[in-house]
Parts: sequence; C-alpha cells; structure tokens
Amino acid sequence: MYEKAPYFYGTGRRKSSVARVRVYQGTGKVTINDRPIDEYFGLETLKLIVRQPMVLTETLGKFDLEI
Repeated sequence: MYEKAPYFYGTGRRKSSVARVRVYQGTGKVTINDRPIDEYFGLETLKLIVRQPMVLTETLGKFDLEI
C-alpha cells in the first residue's frame, strides 16, 4: 500500500537492466539491493562514485537512498 514516508524516485534503464532509486529525507544511509553500501561495495572508490552526486549538491547526510 503506502510507503513509510514520502520520497522522490527515478528509474534508469540500459538494455535489459533497470535501476530504481528512492530518495527519502534522512541521515545519509545508502542501501543497495537491501544491503548497506559498505557490505555491497568493498572498494572505497566505488562508494565514492555512488556518493559523488550528493557531495556535489551538498546534500550528503540529508537524504537516505534505496537503490
């Protein structure tokens, strides 16, 4: 039915792959496929790439991402 809180969403597609992202107000938590970003990505450079748009817009720590 309804989600826990209002959110913004986006969808990206390429060939047969689909990526869905939900952006909630929060504390900066990033979840990918129901796993924390630290568990999903082992390399710090990959984590940096995921967080780069948030750093650029100065919103790091203000939103939670569910990917």
